[in-house]
Amino acid sequence: MAKHSIMVIDDEKIVGDMAKLSFEQDGYEVETFLNGESALERLQEKRFDVVVTDLKMKGVDGLEVLRTVKKLYPGIKVIMITAFANLDVAIEALRDDVHDFFPKPVKIKELKASVQRALGEA
Repeated sequence: MAKHSIMVIDDEKIVGDMAKLSFEQDGYEVETFLNGESALERLQEKRFDVVVTDLKMKGVDGLEVLRTVKKLYPGIKVIMITAFANLDVAIEALRDDVHDFFPKPVKIKELKASVQRALGEA
């Protein structure tokens, strides 16, 4: 059985490293990216099942990642995390079909549960 693949995008390296370690322990294949540009380039080469992205990043931000993924790869579930959570941004993300939205710091248990729901495993 093929492993499910998760893309994690966060400009804080420690966030990506922790998510990668945690998801790989559960058997997922994980690639991390420090910006939206390189992540979107990688999506042209490889199919991921779930994208976990930070909202606020230089260049391509999380909302642009969300919109691009939903336009080009509508089957991929996108989970957004942010240290700058507010209701307006959450509503905008929901309108763009975000699967889930978490304020930082994210509890890894909750993030894992969200990924499992996105994959139909929960």
